[in-house]
Amino acid sequence: MTLSHTSRKPLPIEVHGSTSQPLGMTAAQFLRDYWQKRPLLVRNAFPDFQAPIAPEDLAGLACEEGALSRLIQHDEDRQRWKVKTGPLSESDFAKTGNANWTLLVQDVDKWDMDVAALLDHFSFLPSWRVDDVMISYAEPGGGVGAHVDQYDVFLLQGLGQRHWAISTDPHAPKDFRNDVELKQLVHFEPTHEWLLDPGDMLYLPPGIAHDGVAFGGPCMTFSVGMRAPSQGELVGDLADYLAEHLAEDQRYADPDLAPVKRAGEIDKAALQRLRVALPFAQALDDATLLDWFGRFITRYRAAQAPMPPAKPLGEAALIKQLEGGASLLRHPWSRMAWAQAGKRCTLYANGHAYPASSHWVVQLCAQRTLSPPLDWSRDDISLLLALINDGHLILRRLRGRNA
Repeated sequence: MTLSHTSRKPLPIEVHGSTSQPLGMTAAQFLRDYWQKRPLLVRNAFPDFQAPIAPEDLAGLACEEGALSRLIQHDEDRQRWKVKTGPLSESDFAKTGNANWTLLVQDVDKWDMDVAALLDHFSFLPSWRVDDVMISYAEPGGGVGAHVDQYDVFLLQGLGQRHWAISTDPHAPKDFRNDVELKQLVHFEPTHEWLLDPGDMLYLPPGIAHDGVAFGGPCMTFSVGMRAPSQGELVGDLADYLAEHLAEDQRYADPDLAPVKRAGEIDKAALQRLRVALPFAQALDDATLLDWFGRFITRYRAAQAPMPPAKPLGEAALIKQLEGGASLLRHPWSRMAWAQAGKRCTLYANGHAYPASSHWVVQLCAQRTLSPPLDWSRDDISLLLALINDGHLILRRLRGRNA
């Protein structure tokens, strides 16, 4: 006897994780039942979790010129919010007090390799889908208010406790307050509430209203956010790409033009010609669409780029270093993806395209540290040389050897 679809047991919203299964289930089960469908709280997703960065180090990073940080203070009595954008200073923290404030620092994985190592636990997702690890440090009562994210996020509790409230009501209003710099919801009625301890992790798909507040003492939360470009962003970038690559002689044309019946009218014939003149994504061949998307998805939104070496490396010097046991480190700001179109394989890094061989691009995208073998082809050496001289790979010489 089989159960009917309507009599199936509803999926749990709370499960228990383990060292072998941080999601409390297999990755395939999670993607099938929860990913972009429903929230999930995983208790003890990371047993005995220890935060890979200390609060004082996070505060120090927030004072760096290139870091993206915000200091948010909440005046409970007057229901006012104050937002200070980084780089911050020691005097900014001196004015915060011991309650009702939070520090947000984005892209911490680009600055700290121990934080970046957290992303290894999310390797079941496409690497180009992952955006960054944002860290929130908060004193008791600190938070950013009820809000909605338009992307998937994994909220891993790293220090202290945080009270999370979410709403899964699909009919709840999503209006934003116009008196606050933050995009806070005017109305928020939670349907579920939890207190998270270190190692607990809350997954939220896009569009789920939520509010997290530090409880009892200082707390730190690691937010692994996904990159989910809006249709406007995708279309805008595609339009720019096409405008740059289309031939100058491809223009609006009307060889079948008939005398106008109504002056100034854009008639149905004109609309049809516009469709011919403006190719949309579905009209593009696979190679063109892949080339555009590969460049787009690896171009980082904050416009940070790896810095090329002061002196370009030559082919002979590179081969000598590789033969001497040197390894390669992928620059933390380098964002990579690759695509196959027919027999052609292309590696994309921060909006640039590099011809590549399919046996090597997977390693480049999957590993932060690489120890190349010695049986490289000339094309492989050319690729490595280009990536090193563009700053995407950093050559790490073996200690004890001369350059």
